Amino acid sequence: MLQITDLSARVAGRLLIDHATLSIPSGTKAGLVGRNGAGKSTLFRVITGDLGSESGSVSIPKGTRIGQVAQEAPGTEQSLLEVVLAADLERVALLDEAETARDPDRISEIHLRLADIESHSAEARAAAILDGLGFDARAQARPVSSFSGGWRMRVALAAVLFSRPDLLLLDEPTNYLDLEGTLWLENFVARYPYTVLIISHDRDVLNNAVNAIVHLDQKKLVFYRGDYDSFERQRAEKLELLQKAIVKQDAARKHMEAFVERFRAKASKARQAQSRLKALERMKPLQAIVEEHVTPFVFPEPAKVLASPIIRMENVSVGYTPERSILRNLNLRIDADDRIALLGANGNGKSTFAKLLAERLTAQSGQVTRAPGLKIAMFAQHQIDDLRPSETAVQHVRRFVPDAPEAKVRARVARMGLPTQKMDTVADSLSGGEKARLLMGLATIDSPNVLILDEPTNHLDIEARESLVHALNDYSGAVILISHDRHMVEATMDRLWIVGEGTVSRYDGDLEDYKKLILSGARAGGGNQGESVEVVAAPVIVSKQDQRRLAAERRETLKPLRQKISGLEIQLTRLQKTIADLDAKLADPSLYTKDPSKASALAKQKSDAERTLEKVEGEWLELTTEHDAAMAAE
Repeated sequence: MLQITDLSARVAGRLLIDHATLSIPSGTKAGLVGRNGAGKSTLFRVITGDLGSESGSVSIPKGTRIGQVAQEAPGTEQSLLEVVLAADLERVALLDEAETARDPDRISEIHLRLADIESHSAEARAAAILDGLGFDARAQARPVSSFSGGWRMRVALAAVLFSRPDLLLLDEPTNYLDLEGTLWLENFVARYPYTVLIISHDRDVLNNAVNAIVHLDQKKLVFYRGDYDSFERQRAEKLELLQKAIVKQDAARKHMEAFVERFRAKASKARQAQSRLKALERMKPLQAIVEEHVTPFVFPEPAKVLASPIIRMENVSVGYTPERSILRNLNLRIDADDRIALLGANGNGKSTFAKLLAERLTAQSGQVTRAPGLKIAMFAQHQIDDLRPSETAVQHVRRFVPDAPEAKVRARVARMGLPTQKMDTVADSLSGGEKARLLMGLATIDSPNVLILDEPTNHLDIEARESLVHALNDYSGAVILISHDRHMVEATMDRLWIVGEGTVSRYDGDLEDYKKLILSGARAGGGNQGESVEVVAAPVIVSKQDQRRLAAERRETLKPLRQKISGLEIQLTRLQKTIADLDAKLADPSLYTKDPSKASALAKQKSDAERTLEKVEGEWLELTTEHDAAMAAE
């Protein structure tokens, strides 16, 4: 068991954890959640002993092995498999000792222990972990030094998973994984036999891999049983009950204060007044939990509506050198309202395809036709490094609108989601999420027709990711998304394309089908880390004439349906707000004594609104089911 008692921790003079207490039973898989900057990584450092606490203690059973991903796997000449095998320090020590041991009893003990820790299957287990994280057999034999930083982080993750610690600490492990690797890791954590504490902003990981949530909020730690959806429900109920208790306490306080004021000077009531005065002093005010406001993402609407298709490719090949094409035989079209998610392992060419769409790469052969006046915005996570570190957000925006007045420039920065106090902060001092907001705002400043987002969520917490989901759904242009966040893909995208086997093809299943495919051992190509490429699914060959017909039918059929669904969603939001307002009024105890008829009328209004809400929800469910069925049949 991990026991945290009355813990306080401070970083750079800032108190992040204040007298927090937490117990995590052995074998629990817990997700550690909280807003960016709340202190989640700080808590990990305290648990591992890398940071001293200001007060309190962290208690772990004696002999507990703690595992944490190294910052980066060393760039040695050892093979990937050798580096991962070396992570099991006990096995390495026993094998070394077995080479020199002479005492028969000790030799027997060594071999018994090797059998207990399943040393005979170590290579197979290490290879399976590496394969699950995207390294095929040929890549596993290559030296670590031949891989880039992102791939080395996967090796570091593979090493800690192979070592099978009693307490596994994972800090945003999916940030350097593709969707395929994320699906594999999610399954691995769910089946892991020991205790896991994982910091993640990925909803699906927190719903499918863990059985508890630890919430770091208001500098305290709160333990919830269940997955993330269950946590959200429990927390919402807790906040609602707290709000009702505050209203009730305020009413009781006002009643007692009125009694004291009225009868303090009256001799016959003086004792009762004093009694209520003491009760008031003992009454500890309940503190409302103030939810931090998440600044919404806002993407400007396309400056001009273009006719479909906005991009057409015919027999296109693309690559970085003339002698080698990464992708070939591309025969595709993108329409003005398309929502396409690109699937496939890292290294298969997703980013290459995105660069081709964004005209950052030129086709080696074939024909790419773009609609006249087409504007494309591209956001890629690595572009954050391209921000000018010594310039503020205002200075970055002014480069695009040099003649605009200061007020207009600052208004543009505000629409990007950066508060006033951050506008004059240099980029180097902004958080990862703030840099991402600035970069997305700069990319879309010209009101593009197409958004290309390559892993946009890496520096965003759950609330910011949800805000991005709403922004993408509100945006009327086309969106091409590369993301390991399954919730983001499912909530915003209509079509799935697989990048693998040296081409791009439509995938007819949904993400659940794709997950089963990945976990069954198939993979959307081996990526650039190995020579071989394994196909996930045979590409569906559709003639250009059929593509045009299907796209036209899809737009004709689904657009009115989507409009109806959108209208119902607006109606649902209004009804929910009306019911919440009525609940707040009905929670006032004085209403029932001062104006019973008004209380009765409000109760009737609430009942009518709830019946209407139920009817609208039923209609919304029916239409969304129809929409999903139409998409599945596409």
